[in-house]
Amino acid sequence: MSEPLRVGSDYWPVWACTYAGSRPIGPAALDCVRVIVIRSGSALLVGELGQRLVKTGDVVLLAANVLCGSEPEGHITLTTIHADTDYVIDQVYWQHAGLVRDRLDAQDFAATIYAEPAQVLSLGERQAEALTTWLDEMVALSAERPVARYFFRMQALWFSIAHVIAPFIKASPVRISAARPSHVRPTLPRERRFAPIREEARRVAELLRTSPERRWTLAALAMEVHLSAAQLGRVFVDAFGKTPLAFLTMVRAERLARYLRETDLTVTEAMWRVGWRSRSHGTELFRQYVGLTPGAYRRRQGSCGRN
Repeated sequence: MSEPLRVGSDYWPVWACTYAGSRPIGPAALDCVRVIVIRSGSALLVGELGQRLVKTGDVVLLAANVLCGSEPEGHITLTTIHADTDYVIDQVYWQHAGLVRDRLDAQDFAATIYAEPAQVLSLGERQAEALTTWLDEMVALSAERPVARYFFRMQALWFSIAHVIAPFIKASPVRISAARPSHVRPTLPRERRFAPIREEARRVAELLRTSPERRWTLAALAMEVHLSAAQLGRVFVDAFGKTPLAFLTMVRAERLARYLRETDLTVTEAMWRVGWRSRSHGTELFRQYVGLTPGAYRRRQGSCGRN
């Protein structure tokens, strides 16, 4: 029902392809989000949706790693949009910036509000027809090179299509609790600050970025800027949306990722250089931040480099 997300030697975070024909498409699970627009004809879906008949005007929404195939009833035309999972999580992160703390929180948030991994959305023929021009342009641009040249146009097309489809997606209500305050500035994967930052917070952030390998404590950092530990905590959270030690973890994870990409250091050596003395502890913190263990991250980078 679709093709691999990687296209040649380039990589689109979101791209599309159109299929027109009558042959069955065997069930497949892809590591990306798929939005399948039925443009004409009908088909019997098979896979994790069970057996479900879809027709012109329907849109099939599949989360990553959801098994799905189709058996057309005669001739069918459909366009499949593939969206990188991390790319989609980034959009959830910014869309719900008032409800999530950081990118990891956004991942859990997305799993909560979009609890159904496979959905059939009944847009109707008229609504689906309104997507035609955007879908055709997205398919055409997906075959173009270089990717960067058309990046923003692809985003514009994706957002236009998503804006039409989004009201039909089944979402679970999210209750705001003390654990998820309504006004917390998210800070992953980038910092967000649109007001002046106090010099003490800026200085501490600079210390953590330049010397993450040091055995920093909140008390030691507070002494550097002549504040109490409690004062520094408040000032730093107000500036960066997270505590100094959480900021340090972020810096170490990003530095370790760079070592894994750009050097031949062993994982243990690289961890020592960023300040993690315990490999098991560093592995868990890196996994929480990046989503992969250091070893898996290095293997993935090597695989990408060979493509």
